[in-house]
Amino acid sequence: MTNHPIHIHGHEFTVTGTDGGFVPPGAAWPEVTVDIAVGQMRAIEFVADELGDWAMHCHKSHHTMNAMGHSVKTYIGVDLKSMQKKVGKIAPGYMAMGERGMADMGAMEMPLPDNTLPMMTGYAQFGPVEMGGMFSVLKVREGLASGDYKDPGWYKHPQGTVAHLVDERDAAAAPRAKDTLDPQSTKVDVHAVKPGGSHRHNN
Repeated sequence: MTNHPIHIHGHEFTVTGTDGGFVPPGAAWPEVTVDIAVGQMRAIEFVADELGDWAMHCHKSHHTMNAMGHSVKTYIGVDLKSMQKKVGKIAPGYMAMGERGMADMGAMEMPLPDNTLPMMTGYAQFGPVEMGGMFSVLKVREGLASGDYKDPGWYKHPQGTVAHLVDERDAAAAPRAKDTLDPQSTKVDVHAVKPGGSHRHNN
């Protein structure tokens, strides 16, 4: 029905082919997102040198969230309980969505209306993989043999690189940068230069 801007996290790629065939090397162009219209194809090439589990997905927000994102304002962080009670009086069974993005919806398995595409989901090491439309996980690992398509499992993050909850008392006791750094050593000279040229972005 429409185009899909396909985006890959963690890597840049080169568009090397179109519907008409592979393009000469000098005509290939670098991207992180490539827009693909209905019935089109694109060939992309990149060096998978960033270890991890990376999202490869459509970059349209309403495609990412499938049937739940159409023209709806963002309610992330908003307490919707009072609104849910009020709307529930006139629409029994109404459920507010979006307080924590689409993470909660990724964990639910509910009956859907006949005209609604299902919210495709899966579970990763930190919970539901919450993007539902045109989504896949690109797994980059060291030492994978050519032609080895077995699932390598979830990426093992190096120690100290994953966010985690911190006890408030420990956080209060932790030294702050202003307490441990010499103020004289953090001074930086900054020179702002206005770009020249006649491009519209400079006006």
